[in-house]
Amino acid sequence: MSELPEARRITPKGKNHLFGYYEKTPWDASGRYVLALETELYDRIPTVDDPAVIGLVDRHDDDAWTPIAKTRAWNWQQGCMAQWLPGDGRRVIYNDFDGERLVSVILDVDSGESKTLPRPVYAIAPCGATAVTLNFSRFLWTRPVCGYAGVPDPWQGQAHPSDDGIYRVDLAAGTSDLIVSLGQMAEFRPREGMGDANHWFNHLMFNTDGSRFMFFHRWAIPGERWTTRLYTANADGSDIHLVADDDMTSHCDWRDERHILAWARQHDIGARFYLFTDRSDERSVVGEGVLPRDGHCTFSPDRRWVLADCYPNRSEPYRVVYLYDPAGNRRVDIARVYSPPELKSEIRCDLHPRWNRDGTEVCFDSAHEGDRQMYVVDVSRVVVG
Repeated sequence: MSELPEARRITPKGKNHLFGYYEKTPWDASGRYVLALETELYDRIPTVDDPAVIGLVDRHDDDAWTPIAKTRAWNWQQGCMAQWLPGDGRRVIYNDFDGERLVSVILDVDSGESKTLPRPVYAIAPCGATAVTLNFSRFLWTRPVCGYAGVPDPWQGQAHPSDDGIYRVDLAAGTSDLIVSLGQMAEFRPREGMGDANHWFNHLMFNTDGSRFMFFHRWAIPGERWTTRLYTANADGSDIHLVADDDMTSHCDWRDERHILAWARQHDIGARFYLFTDRSDERSVVGEGVLPRDGHCTFSPDRRWVLADCYPNRSEPYRVVYLYDPAGNRRVDIARVYSPPELKSEIRCDLHPRWNRDGTEVCFDSAHEGDRQMYVVDVSRVVVG
């Protein structure tokens, strides 16, 4: 394709809008409604006094905007982890701050009934019955860009507590159990310097059948760059496997129940996209010479395409969204947008491109028109052609 398809704004002007992270779809099961956050903020970190409105964009009614809830637990990178729950009806789960603690709320969009759970959530299993989550307050001093304001970390200053880490949440009962602890992982194949470093988890994601999930284990000496390991585990936290151990792993996605696409460093090859096979040492380079650098990558619903983006170059403040065909090793750019240089670090506007449920459209967050909005691109001609 010589011309880029149209990137159409779907959120209303006048306020700023975003969805958040890249590995969740904002579209409901019908494909009609798109989840979004609305805020008056543009260029500063939100506080607990800056609630965001959670709303729906009606794609069948000229993108009409309907607010459905508010949240005081959100950030520019991951939003409030709003996501549709599998199953009958239209139920949304999202994170919030109730004035004392971080929680998650399950909202029935049709009836208006809601239920509050005593922990925030990160990733929902495909069955919709359970979730895995972590201590979001720990991000406030280890990785602020992913944190929520308002709740200090009870373990602040503790390098790797054995009573904090990754939790499994029963969404029906609201109960949770610690299944992988920071102390446990600090002792898992320990390396020099790990004992004196601060440790945290990030990027929890279930595989396609919900049997296992991946997670990042990161640690850093204060003032230094962090080191990342990529792990997988059973849904109950057992059978932990170290997938990538060469200091750097970034964005990734499950292709299926056994394979993970990840931008990572391997000491014998370098930084590339790799396809790792879970519970083995198998790996292969993906997109050599075609995929330029790190980006937020997700497989299409039929697993035939990869959707990703690029960070801007220092000399050229633009971000590109593209599709990649692994079978043909070809890349198709679908959007190129300006990245305002004043939005950087904790307030940057990453595109975080996401698929709709039938793989014919993608949406991304962007500030190229002077405010933060969500845009949709029709890619049906690319993926079908």
